[in-house]
Amino acid sequence: MKAIVSNKYGTPETLTLSDINRPLPKEGQVLVKIYAASLNYGNLVLLSGKPFLARFAFGLFKPKYQIPGGDIAGVVEAVGNGVTQFKQGDEVLGDLSQSGWGGFAEYAAVPEKALAIKPENLSFAEAAAVPMAGTTALQALRNNGKILPGHKVLIYGASGGVGTFAIQIAKALGAEVTGVCSTRNNEKIKSLGADYAIDYAKEDITKNSQKYDLILAVNGYQPIHAYKQLLTEKGRYVMVGGKGKQMRDAMLLGPFLSLSSDKKFGNMLQRANQSDLNFLRNLIEQNKLKPVIDKEFLISEAAEAYRYLKEGHAQGKVIIKVADD
Repeated sequence: MKAIVSNKYGTPETLTLSDINRPLPKEGQVLVKIYAASLNYGNLVLLSGKPFLARFAFGLFKPKYQIPGGDIAGVVEAVGNGVTQFKQGDEVLGDLSQSGWGGFAEYAAVPEKALAIKPENLSFAEAAAVPMAGTTALQALRNNGKILPGHKVLIYGASGGVGTFAIQIAKALGAEVTGVCSTRNNEKIKSLGADYAIDYAKEDITKNSQKYDLILAVNGYQPIHAYKQLLTEKGRYVMVGGKGKQMRDAMLLGPFLSLSSDKKFGNMLQRANQSDLNFLRNLIEQNKLKPVIDKEFLISEAAEAYRYLKEGHAQGKVIIKVADD
């Protein structure tokens, strides 16, 4: 089978499209014929080995997981002994980030707990956009942000992969949503359900008199003290992504700011979760959630897809087509 292989840390040019043996499903595993996969920030970390601390999880001197790719969508080709949830021919989506990765290939053998049935109203490309970005948004809002109906939510970096999911999930959970993005994306985030759009190039959010019950910092950068003044007295700040300074603020200053007031500051790390995938599938089939795809690449164009994602201007998800639907 064909697969994208990464044998050393480096740039997109170090990726190779190789012919390797097709895996066989072991006990508890499902063999999936992959039709589409998607890129996430974690793929850039796996490729470059930066920040260096990530190497303690992904391999100190070279990538531990040689076939990248976490998000997949495809069809069950075969099942191993003990598999009870899926059968041959099922259309599925999955998150392989805690199962050895391996999504940028024609086939992958993965634990059944990494998969869920694909929503009937999505193509394979759309379904591949859902797992990591969708569960990141859900877990940040619900688990870390403790979102409630009526909450005022600010999403900084609302037009990217996680942000576009976060807008729709927050609305589905009954919140009022304000998205921060660039001028060209204002109408896009409003079309996804955002009640208000703030253009960061034209408006200084620190001068905004509105207070928010929950702030998701998804992309870009604002000092954590700027977010603090925008929170209600018991508001929560959740750092989901963004520049290195944003991560350092959340990890180093967040705990101290949380101790000094009723406001809470922290970061979150997405965890693959089958129950959350099924939660998202239900929202999608109820037409309350729709993946936003920015651009699609063939598997032979994987290096180009990486370069495009690294630029940081994607309006939604970047997809790698592995096979025709």
